[in-house]
Amino acid sequence: MKYRVLIEQDEDGVYVAEVPSLPGCISQGRTREEALENIKEAIAVYLESLEAHNEPVPPPITEELVEV
Repeated sequence: MKYRVLIEQDEDGVYVAEVPSLPGCISQGRTREEALENIKEAIAVYLESLEAHNEPVPPPITEELVEV
């Protein structure tokens, strides 16, 4: 599955990554690349936990980018 990941740099320069369709699935890194690697691991652990507890896995969010 593919999930949309939002990445923002905070006031301290740390990159924070979160997955809107997986509430509470957040990670961070010193670089954008590190944040992406960390959120991939967080997503895997999140999905494993859902499956271990027989919880439904939320579907990925589909989106369109619109230029104005």
